Amino acid sequence: MRAARLYGAGDLRLVDEPIPVPGPGETLVRVRAVGLCGSDLLWFSCGGIGDARLGKPLVLGHEFAGVIAAGEHEGVRVAVDPAVPCGACEMCRKGHPNLCPNLRFAGHAPEDGALREYLAWPSSCLYPLPDRLSDAEGALLEPLGVALHALDLGRVRPGDAVAVLGCGPIGLLLIQLAQAAGADPLLATERLPHRLEAARAQGARAFPADGWEAEALLEATAGRGVDVAFEAAGENAAVETAIRAVRPGGRVVLVGIPADDRTSFPASTARRKGLTLLFARRMKHTYPRALRLAETGKLDLRSLITHRFPLGKVPDAFAAAARREGIKVVVQLNEGG
Repeated sequence: MRAARLYGAGDLRLVDEPIPVPGPGETLVRVRAVGLCGSDLLWFSCGGIGDARLGKPLVLGHEFAGVIAAGEHEGVRVAVDPAVPCGACEMCRKGHPNLCPNLRFAGHAPEDGALREYLAWPSSCLYPLPDRLSDAEGALLEPLGVALHALDLGRVRPGDAVAVLGCGPIGLLLIQLAQAAGADPLLATERLPHRLEAARAQGARAFPADGWEAEALLEATAGRGVDVAFEAAGENAAVETAIRAVRPGGRVVLVGIPADDRTSFPASTARRKGLTLLFARRMKHTYPRALRLAETGKLDLRSLITHRFPLGKVPDAFAAAARREGIKVVVQLNEGG
């Protein structure tokens, strides 16, 4: 089979490898669609993410769907949860599997991910994919689960003023979820014009991130500030805007991953306002909810998929994603749809 392995920063190679053999409790999956995430771009451009670094060549990709390739359920299309918690540690026992220190996560060193034609993965992490969802839409269930977990942390209530800062795929999904939760007004900021328009198309009143966005958000709430701000840009400027634009006693949920592993903001402003800051870590018990929401058609996943590449052109896929072209870049394998 073919696989795309990262050997170092910017060094992504297509290689031939044996098809993996499933171990106990695992199923062989023929991968059909893989979404490229901002964290994949950090691995690709920096050879690591945060304090995690490449120790050996790594297959990236944690947003994916495929079809069961062998066994009793051969031919069943599945979406795949990339997170495998240990189930035995204190965090797992307390119901926080996303905080498991022993978590295996596809595409995060040392665990190989999905940018390959086949992988063996725990059967408990496979979810049958409804016919109404394409393989590419199935790959977006993971970022939808992340957005759902962030929404849970924000505790958005009907009538809350909500701001989403950064309108990449997760930011746009947060806009849809906040709208469904009854946010009013629903505001957004974004630096790239095409993503700004996407936010408006999703129902947000969106402002350009031009250095004056905090003032725009405050003006849009008559100076009161928003109840909840979701930072989904991974940039300190967006964090500072969130701190400035949220009302006293409000909540700021940090979802974005900064490239330099540093987050900073004016402490005096946050302290005087008595803000609650929360850090979103992947997703927590949200994958089944994400699947149900997508199946009902209440959320629009399809419009987020703007670029598709075959596995043989995966370097081009990363280049397009790094240029922030469109919204979501998807690599399609094995005639995935």
